[in-house]
Amino acid sequence: MALLKDELGIIKISKLIKLNLKIPEYQRPYKWSSTSVNTLFTDIQNAMNNHIEEYRLGSIILQRQKINNEFIYNIVDGQQRTTTLIILLYVLGERENSFLKENFKKSSVNPIIDSLELLTRRVRDLDNIDNFKCYILEQCSVVKIVTDSEQEAFQFFDSQNSRGKALKPHDLLKSYHLREMKNDEEKLKLELISKWENTDQNNLEDLFKTYLYPTINWYKNRHGLNYGINKMDAFKGVKQTSDYAFAIYHKASNIFVEQFNNSGSNELLNTNYLNQYQLTQPIISGKRFFTWTLHYYELLDKVRKTVNNKLSKELMPDKRTGDIYIKQLFESVLLFFVDRFGIETLNLTIIMQFYTWAYSLRIMMYAVYPETVNKYAKGEHKRVNFEKNLFNMISEMQDPKELEMIIFEEVQLNGTYGNGNKYEPIYSKIAEWNGWSHE
Repeated sequence: MALLKDELGIIKISKLIKLNLKIPEYQRPYKWSSTSVNTLFTDIQNAMNNHIEEYRLGSIILQRQKINNEFIYNIVDGQQRTTTLIILLYVLGERENSFLKENFKKSSVNPIIDSLELLTRRVRDLDNIDNFKCYILEQCSVVKIVTDSEQEAFQFFDSQNSRGKALKPHDLLKSYHLREMKNDEEKLKLELISKWENTDQNNLEDLFKTYLYPTINWYKNRHGLNYGINKMDAFKGVKQTSDYAFAIYHKASNIFVEQFNNSGSNELLNTNYLNQYQLTQPIISGKRFFTWTLHYYELLDKVRKTVNNKLSKELMPDKRTGDIYIKQLFESVLLFFVDRFGIETLNLTIIMQFYTWAYSLRIMMYAVYPETVNKYAKGEHKRVNFEKNLFNMISEMQDPKELEMIIFEEVQLNGTYGNGNKYEPIYSKIAEWNGWSHE
């Protein structure tokens, strides 16, 4: 990794707080508990009382940017501790630091006030406030790690920080696409970020890792596993500044659909709002990334609700890890189909065709792993439905009824070696629907 060697080192807190520190928009809110705040205060106090010459307060990872001929340092790792330290120094009388003038997220305000009140009480009990302040500034230090690459900063954070909750690729994508919105109004940015942050972050992470990334790779016959920070380029999309022919075409088509939907023309023509997104088409960077993501988040939810109304829970088990992988494959191919032809095409015939394809793998295999699913999705699993990459086939379909013409291999329940009758209900449903002999 390309660290900035001239910036790497151990620095005193007095020097750290003189840096132009910023909290990037992708960072989570400040939310240190009273226990964590108390622990930090007590640890520093004990170090001072024990006459420790230099007390190390861990490390801080920064990403350096040059804006208007001035360096700013985005805090990638260490935001919670650094914020608490600066609050403590504020209570101790160090009030010139511009960091506290940051526009903290609303959800950070109450925790900051709580920390301020707690530290004020702790400082009142000190015998010598000036000595304590001096000890923090001149004898407490951190390891400063700086890079000028945001992606590299996060990769380093992921590899070094095993105790903390590492920021995920979708956090970094959020930051990237916010920067692409430099010409958009702040009101729009706040609106999109509000929707993003009000969405369950675990589900959002799962959407990219388990559904979107595999799907957009499987239909191209590519490997769909191991999504992470090093593969998030798949979702950076077409830059706003690109003027190549393909980029102009995709940007123009998005603008046209948006103008059509906003003009009321759909009411005049008695049509639904036009969908401007397709998984087989590139994303446009900036604001459309956020609406694109939320569109597929909602579409996946609609797919699940539709399927749950057609199939019982026992037909889609999700307790064992292998069962979870199969269910995710099933939902992924449904999502891809609905993305192309619309949720209204998702009738029982379509659902059962996909169910037959996905759960034939479950019936045949005693153990199912991510690589099992990956090979099957690409049509490379030689045990069943070899050379049937359903994702690729869907991408070339012109009519949803083409799906009904696909014939899948007949499988036998005894293929699930050692599973006994565990998948009998699934096999019975598939055999009955397809007219297979059920012995």
